[in-house]
Amino acid sequence: MPLRLRLAMLFALGTAVVIAAAALAFVLQLRVSLDASVDAGLRARVRAVADELNSDKVLPQLGPTDQIVQLRTLDGRLLASSPLAGTQPLLDAAQRRRALAGRVSFTTTVSGVRSRLLATTVTFLGQRVFVVLGTTSDVSDAAVDRVQTTLVVGGPPAVLLAGAGAWLLAGAALRPVERMRREAADISDRDNGRRLAVPSTRDEVAALAATINGLLARLQEALERERGFVADAGHELRTPLAILRAELELAARPGRSREALVEAVSHAGEETDRLIRLAEDLLLLARADNAQPFLRPVPLLLPELLGAAARGAGARAEARGVAVAVRGPAALTVVADPDRLRQAVDNLLDNATRHAPSGSVVEVNVTANGTGMIMVEVADRGPGFPVEFLPNAFERFHRADAARTRDGGGTGLGLSIVQAITEAHGGHATVGNRPGGGATVTLELPAPA
Repeated sequence: MPLRLRLAMLFALGTAVVIAAAALAFVLQLRVSLDASVDAGLRARVRAVADELNSDKVLPQLGPTDQIVQLRTLDGRLLASSPLAGTQPLLDAAQRRRALAGRVSFTTTVSGVRSRLLATTVTFLGQRVFVVLGTTSDVSDAAVDRVQTTLVVGGPPAVLLAGAGAWLLAGAALRPVERMRREAADISDRDNGRRLAVPSTRDEVAALAATINGLLARLQEALERERGFVADAGHELRTPLAILRAELELAARPGRSREALVEAVSHAGEETDRLIRLAEDLLLLARADNAQPFLRPVPLLLPELLGAAARGAGARAEARGVAVAVRGPAALTVVADPDRLRQAVDNLLDNATRHAPSGSVVEVNVTANGTGMIMVEVADRGPGFPVEFLPNAFERFHRADAARTRDGGGTGLGLSIVQAITEAHGGHATVGNRPGGGATVTLELPAPA
């Protein structure tokens, strides 16, 4: 059901409820007011009858024939009654008790006619007697009936008019929303630079348009990032696949020696390993993007993990004449996935030892900064990061030295993976250059509570 129709129906229903409640309250108040007016007249008549009974020794005239008058002794003996009142008692036991206590007003049926009565006690010939005065309610009932008829006849048209007005107002209010809907429907993935026109009304509709434009901008950014990621991934996959195909074609040529075949198969294996690493890196990043849990955190001693990583990188570093040193407290505990955290540190050490000059030391510094975070800094004495690289250091396939990194077997995803793993642990990563030369990458990890 369209929102415009729902709003109109809800407004009409609300109007009907309000009219019904107001009509009921008005009719009840009208009835109370009319009864109060009749009661005032009856009280005046009671005073007149009481004066007559106090001054006369005989019963007074009982008034017009359309009036209800009845006098009875306290024990129920009939003293006088008008024709309309009849001879039957007009008061029950409860009403007699209330009349003895003062007076009582009520509506009942007398001789088949709806009537309003007032009962009290007066003195006649030295004794208290009940006097019941009343009048028919035909005038009051007619007034109430006319009001009820007017409300019943006029209520439905008022509800329909309210619904029609709500329909028109809802249409006017929703017109900008419908316009935005059409504009949004016209925006395609090839035209994602378009934005919705923001009204100058500074109301909820304008806020909605601004919010949708922000969403479109984020979607465009994500789409462009995805397209760039796919293009970069395709480029990265194409190189090892081309090399792998070339090696296999060479191996398939007739007359190849055994040594040449072994070399071709070895090169093919290296490219296959590179493809496997790239696929694993892409899978990890995809899980991080989709917020899929890929960590198995446990309490662990951070210096032990860093020491194992340093020993693992030591063999490669030693071949380049580079040493790896871990500095910091020996008893810092973190809650982390040991495999993933080791993967992040291995990536940093591999990059640092690859770019550190021979004879230098790659430093792994561990500190607790006193704010609930533990800092792990990997620093080398190499050329450092180019200044233009720093703002985009964690972008995927973004390399400080594209040719050298690709030739060295890197995928261009190392820092992206470091950032994903660190953020999955509730921390963050930063990159920078040392004042005296060299690159630094710092991981901030939350300390256990």
